[in-house]
Amino acid sequence: MVSRVPSGSRVLDVATGTGLVARELERHGCRVIGLDQSAEMLRSSPGSARRVQAQAERLPFPDGAFDAVTFTYLMRYVDDPAAAMAELARVIRPGGILSSLEFFVPSNRLLRTGWLTYTRGVMPVTGRLVSPSWEYTGRFLGRSISEFWRRYPLDVQAGWWRGAGFPHPRYRVMSLGGGIVTWGEKS
Repeated sequence: MVSRVPSGSRVLDVATGTGLVARELERHGCRVIGLDQSAEMLRSSPGSARRVQAQAERLPFPDGAFDAVTFTYLMRYVDDPAAAMAELARVIRPGGILSSLEFFVPSNRLLRTGWLTYTRGVMPVTGRLVSPSWEYTGRFLGRSISEFWRRYPLDVQAGWWRGAGFPHPRYRVMSLGGGIVTWGEKS
């Protein structure tokens, strides 16, 4: 995802969470603002990126303020993904880049079986050993990912990108089908 953003870009990293992507963007030579709706996540985010608490659906920046916007694991948590995508696009200059990382459900039957076993069995059990909140996360995550992809298959999501001004979104499935990077250039 980071490699799709040109070095030297002014980047808004939406749903920055712990700031891992923001730090990688900085190492890539970008100037970064990390945005998250959770004050707790922003406090736990080390690094030099400026942090802003706000929602992806209502960004506190003017039109075209950034060369690029990145986001990770965001669209599963917004009420209207197409509207959120349009809001992300609003703050990108023409010719700028939008790049995202999301979990994916493997299309290969054997890999999908392994993925389901891991997300439905291993993650909750492992989470239980760590803490009650990690057990909840382990139980929640697999179902959340599966439901998202059932409701919004790739062609629907590509429609959000095109509708927001990215006429040719591209994607790359990674991690044996467990992740997907999507990116595009704003027209």
